[in-house]
Amino acid sequence: MFYEKTYALMKEKGLDAIVVSDGANMRYLSGFRGATGYLYISEKRRVLMTDARYTTAAREEAPDFEVQDPGNARNYGELLNGLMEEDQAKNVGFEEKYMLYGTYQKLSKACNGRLNTELGDSLDRLRSIKTEQEIAYMEKAEAIGDQAFSHILTVLKPGMTELEVAAELEYFMKMHGAEKLSFETIVASGPNSALPHAMPSTRKIEKGDFVTMDFGCVYNGYCSDMTRTVVMGKASDKQKEIYGIVLEAQQEGLDCATADLRGCDVDRYAREVIARAGYWKYFGHGLGHSVGLYIHEDPRLSPTCEETLRPYMVETVEPGIYLPGFGGVRIEDMVMITEGYCVNLTHSPKELIEL
Repeated sequence: MFYEKTYALMKEKGLDAIVVSDGANMRYLSGFRGATGYLYISEKRRVLMTDARYTTAAREEAPDFEVQDPGNARNYGELLNGLMEEDQAKNVGFEEKYMLYGTYQKLSKACNGRLNTELGDSLDRLRSIKTEQEIAYMEKAEAIGDQAFSHILTVLKPGMTELEVAAELEYFMKMHGAEKLSFETIVASGPNSALPHAMPSTRKIEKGDFVTMDFGCVYNGYCSDMTRTVVMGKASDKQKEIYGIVLEAQQEGLDCATADLRGCDVDRYAREVIARAGYWKYFGHGLGHSVGLYIHEDPRLSPTCEETLRPYMVETVEPGIYLPGFGGVRIEDMVMITEGYCVNLTHSPKELIEL
């Protein structure tokens, strides 16, 4: 596991120990998949605290950690305090981003104020550069998505509801190796496709509709993410124009998604394609985001991200144009960053598909 990375972080911040509460970070650092409880890591000890529902699995999944059951949730603070006293830990980091205020108040009181250093996103950042094994898991998850897209093209037809299309995608992914969904599947047709994060509805798909499908699944803990937009029937000239602009912007983003460029630079190069075509105000979200154990990780491809991309980061590239009342297009691939180019993990076709 990757818990060794925490020791350099502790030294940098002058910490005696850290308490990890976020489920993805717990899994990353220990291997434990239960996402309930806490990790306590110091130079002397590595302890995974979780309740009786998970202790057997925890011992199998996190062999480098001693597993302790606090008995009930009220005793987590008592258990943490005992560990801190044994270690004589005075400065202890915690994940304020993921801990409820009420929970923090109780734990801090139980630990006599030693839970006193906010970690911000520093633990999340440990996950930003992927190993070859992590990328292999995401490649497999994305391959399941590619298969699901090929399948949906054989069943998608006018009269189906958005909910039915989403259910078909989700069922196929789970039947072909997915543990669960990366996020709630988006299927948006006709005017609904102008809503970037539209929820599937009972609206029936009609001839002439754009149909945007944004979906992903989890394989061995790691997420995939892809979006494709198709047209039901013959595309209009306006639909072809919008689709072509988005496809050109996405290709520009893919060409620029390389190590040593900042996230804001990659976003700008793709966004300029849409701006030159006169649709700048209809692309309101960032170009992409990192993917891993969570579907939305940092760094991002966005106008505000000054961080430089590095090899083995995994990013989405997903420009869009959304015209209220008319419809919208988004095309999304998931890529691995390398020196000079990116490796595309998504293999579904991107030419305009008319069904």
